[in-house]
Amino acid sequence: MKLIGLFLFVTIISNRISAQDKSLDYYVSTAMHNSPLLKDYNNQARSNLIDSMRIRASYKPQVGGNSTNSYAPVINGWGYDNAITNGANISELVGVTQSLVSRQNLQNQYEAIRLQNERLSITGKISEQDLKKTITGQYINAFGIWQQFSYNKEMLDLLKKEGAVLKQMTERGIYRQTDYLTFLVAIQQQEVLINQIHLQYQNEFATLNYLSGVVDTSFNALASPALDSVSIPGLENTVFYHLFELDSLKLRNNDAQIDFIYKPKVKLFADAGYVSSLMYLPYKNFGASFGVNVAVPIYDGRQKKMQHDKIAIAELTRQEYRDFYKTQYNQQIAQLLQQLQSTQSLIEQSTEQLRFTQGLIDANKKLLETGDARIADYIIAIGNYLTARNTITQNTVSKWQIINQLNYWNKK
Repeated sequence: MKLIGLFLFVTIISNRISAQDKSLDYYVSTAMHNSPLLKDYNNQARSNLIDSMRIRASYKPQVGGNSTNSYAPVINGWGYDNAITNGANISELVGVTQSLVSRQNLQNQYEAIRLQNERLSITGKISEQDLKKTITGQYINAFGIWQQFSYNKEMLDLLKKEGAVLKQMTERGIYRQTDYLTFLVAIQQQEVLINQIHLQYQNEFATLNYLSGVVDTSFNALASPALDSVSIPGLENTVFYHLFELDSLKLRNNDAQIDFIYKPKVKLFADAGYVSSLMYLPYKNFGASFGVNVAVPIYDGRQKKMQHDKIAIAELTRQEYRDFYKTQYNQQIAQLLQQLQSTQSLIEQSTEQLRFTQGLIDANKKLLETGDARIADYIIAIGNYLTARNTITQNTVSKWQIINQLNYWNKK
């Protein structure tokens, strides 16, 4: 029995520690750690680094072997013309080619890879913001339901405590039996409401775990999300605006690469080995050769200009999207700040109302103990109290959701 008691004690303590550890930061960090999309971006960046090394390797000397062996016999005057086939052709060569490329061309290709990785980094940060916003929004919803469960449970405990007092006073004839039954109905309604909230919280809590990749079917309390501060940086300092700047650099890089494509290309080549027709002194047919291959584009129907024009059109499109985004960003931030101010005002008004309803409940409790309370008025006061608490909770949840949306845009 002592071992069982110790086990239960450790289990309870562990559950409490577990519940305390699972704050908003815990769920956000766990979701980011479990996200396959964020891991995909990291893997793509690693893959791009390999592409960068492949570019460097492609401009190093390329060595390859080539073997060609043929024999065309002439029998009784029948066969291929020896003047064409030489009777036999034996070729065993090792060739080396070396492309010559300017340092500016090579740097421009490296810059393209760097820009790809930077875009992946920015896209990853935006995906982190999306995930953080989703997890935070669900956490706020779940915490709001938990708050409703908590204060409704407190009220149920109060009703049960007062119900016991009312029962004794009813038995002494101070209150009517109908008053006591009315109070019991209020208690039962509160129990049903708590069961509904309990089920709703379980669903919200399970959704939070599902989105975060956490396996947990327990019924744990959640800590306050503590979203009371808002930091709005300048638009040009946000990661979303950096994406437009990066697109501009990418277009500039592509434009420069078009010019490099149309520049003359020089390739050195050399080979060494054995080439023979086996007709004359075949043992002396070992040798080598080398040369230069130059390719100069002359005319392609003005395709180069067409490609530059496409880049210029893409840049105009980028600027239009950027300008439209600026307008939307400023409008959305202003609207959210206005909503935040209005919601805070509603919370303050509801808090003042809650203070009065709490005073009515306290007054009715004292009257109940002296037998002077009207049960209907007491129940109405409790209903008004719960309504005020629910209004505060809903507006607080709305406030946190607005802050969550504002914080989404502050990623640098």
